[in-house]
Amino acid sequence: MITRIVAMAGIAITLSATNCLAEAVTPREKREGKVSVCSKYGSECYTAKLIRSPVGWKMRLKGGTEIHCGVTCDDTLRRTTVDFWEDQRERSR
Repeated sequence: MITRIVAMAGIAITLSATNCLAEAVTPREKREGKVSVCSKYGSECYTAKLIRSPVGWKMRLKGGTEIHCGVTCDDTLRRTTVDFWEDQRERSR
């Protein structure tokens, strides 16, 4: 009985996580297969390739590093590339 409850809870968690990840990428980004962002603090822009993985969406950066999309891929990409140092400075305040 307990095994069945644990299994059902695991399935429920998996399904709810899948629903959250489905909204991380816009239809346009899926069509193009890439995510492009520009800095909030300057004119620097960055583009990364989208990759579908069994656990959700990932982005491949120019050096080959793959990062998972957070709530949205574009926000994650912007915070980890073009606005990295400004974001760190704001968090330290």
